[in-house]
Formats: sequence, structure tokens, C-alpha cells
Amino acid sequence: MTEIFIDNTLPCVFSERTDIRSDVWKKELKLERGKKYLIEAESGSGKTSLCSFLIGQRSDYLGRICFDKTDIRQFRPTDWADIRCRHISSVFQEMRIFAELSGWENVVIKNNLTKHKTESEILDWFQRLGLGNHTTHLAGKMSLGQQQRIALMRSLTQPFDFIIADEPVSHLDEENAIIMAELMKEEAEKNNAGIIVTSIGKRLPLDYDYILKL
Repeated sequence: MTEIFIDNTLPCVFSERTDIRSDVWKKELKLERGKKYLIEAESGSGKTSLCSFLIGQRSDYLGRICFDKTDIRQFRPTDWADIRCRHISSVFQEMRIFAELSGWENVVIKNNLTKHKTESEILDWFQRLGLGNHTTHLAGKMSLGQQQRIALMRSLTQPFDFIIADEPVSHLDEENAIIMAELMKEEAEKNNAGIIVTSIGKRLPLDYDYILKL
């Protein structure tokens, strides 16, 4: 996948609003592989809805969203399974951590399916993110900031053309946010992938090619 095309898209819940002022909604917007995008938004402006549309979890929108030249409404569940495994990775705002598993298990449970990274590579991520001594700790007992780091590492254990991160550093200190940004950028460059990050205030510190207002 080389581009995501957003064509006059708008959440259905906003269909009767006349005060939309956005660089994304009701616009023609092309998101290109290899580029870094920050989508800044106020609460309630449809930020998480947009992320859900792009990964096929919701379809309650007007307009079109296309991957390359294919309207994503045409995709079947099996198509989406392949897309989420090979083409789009996600860092969810709510993280979706398995509380009953350890931090390590939360990451390798995905890598066991993709075989994308070695254990030594994953262990290096844990060390860089300050979680080297937390591999066996239950994720449900970790702080929200630690869980965000686990969620990021899990998202990187697959190939991807785009990675979508919904408020990925909302619970992180500046130092760990910088390390997280470095890891994401490194893996994106290995895949020649696009990065799409959302924020309602605290940014993932990257050298963005485009900053868009939602």
C-alpha cells in the first residue's frame, strides 16, 4: 500500500453540522507511505473515529476512504485481517493490553504470529524503554505509561506500510516519549512506512512532514 486517500469523509454523527473547520473532514487528503503526519484535534472532534475508520473497525462515515485506488468499503473480513497483519499497525489510545499476561507476553503474543522480530530485538526495546526489569511483571499491575510502552512495542512486531498511533504518549514523561519516537521512526524507516499520529495536546516528538488540524 502506497497511499491512503480520504475523500470528503465525515463521521455520520457530524452530518448535520455546518461549523466543520478541518484539514481532514470534508476534504480531499492523501496520506503517503514514507511520510510522517500529526493530526491535532480537540476532544470530541472525531480523532479516535478517524483511526477506527482507517483500520476497518467502523464504517459509520460519509464520503470515501481508499487504500491506493480501492474503496475500503469493498474489503471483506479476510481482507482486513491481511491488512492489519501486513500493512497497517495500530497503537490504540486505550492500549488494549492483556492485563493477565506479563509485559513480555503482551508483546510476543503478536510476534509469535508474525515472526517479524527476534527475541533479542524485543529485549533491546524493553531495555531502551526502561522496562528491562519488568518483562515478567503482569501488565495489569503496570502504570499507564508502562502500558503505553508495551502497546508500542507490540505494534512494531509486524511489517507495516502505515502505523497509526492514537495519542501514544499521553501518559509518558518527555524522556520516554523521545525514546518511543525514536523506536517508531527506526521501524518505520525499515519498512519505508508512513506514520500517522493523533494528539489532543501532548505530541509524540517527531519531525513531522505535515501537521493537520482535525
